Amino acid sequence: MSTALITGASSGIGAVYARRLAARGHDLVIVARATDRLNTVAEELRAAHGVSIEVITADLTDTASLDPVLERLRSDPPVDILVNNAGAGLLGDFATANPDEMYKLLRLNVLVPTLLASAVIGGMVERGHGSIINIASVLALLPEYSPGIYAATKSYVLTLSQSLAAEVSSKGIYVQAVLPAATRTEIYDRAGGDISQVPNVMEVDELVDAALIGFDRKELVTIPPVPEVAAWEAFEHARFALAQGFSNAEPAARYRG
Repeated sequence: MSTALITGASSGIGAVYARRLAARGHDLVIVARATDRLNTVAEELRAAHGVSIEVITADLTDTASLDPVLERLRSDPPVDILVNNAGAGLLGDFATANPDEMYKLLRLNVLVPTLLASAVIGGMVERGHGSIINIASVLALLPEYSPGIYAATKSYVLTLSQSLAAEVSSKGIYVQAVLPAATRTEIYDRAGGDISQVPNVMEVDELVDAALIGFDRKELVTIPPVPEVAAWEAFEHARFALAQGFSNAEPAARYRG
């Protein structure tokens, strides 16, 4: 029986991943700041599915709290699936953003998933199997729609997933980037927003169920709300077509004075 570690597992996307993976028979390590909520999830899933649930209370922006999670990823029983879900938002524009708040967001959305993946990847490579699920956002592809640095942090998560997959997929490791659009979670309330003012919001259960279908199909990038996969394939084709010009040793003619 394999083990999955899920961050941000006390509510929202993380809690639904915990329920779905437990139903599939995975033992879990669930991580979040809210101990009471984590214990409630753990008791529910032990009773429903008879799986082992470890609970780690951690504020991942705090080094002392993060270290036990990193150590668990390096220890036995091995973690076979890492769900890098913990994240936050930050409303407002770049010019008026509080530097301390930007630092916290960068730490949680960028540094933490990087360190967690780094902690688990060595063991996965040694065993020749494992999966990393990184929760990004469609705003990684549409930064113009999101003032401030949130979109940039999710662009990093997408790029990390793509580069990591290129490095380790041949070694038996599967990496998936999930790009939700507007989804009904607490991230809006925590950032000081109002989800009721957001149109076309996907329910979190539907998001995770779709993401897990993409997981089973071994998709590198899963965007649940996009109707046709051909749209993503065309985007990727255009990206690689653009890259054909990157190896030119001379500037393009339009840049020669």
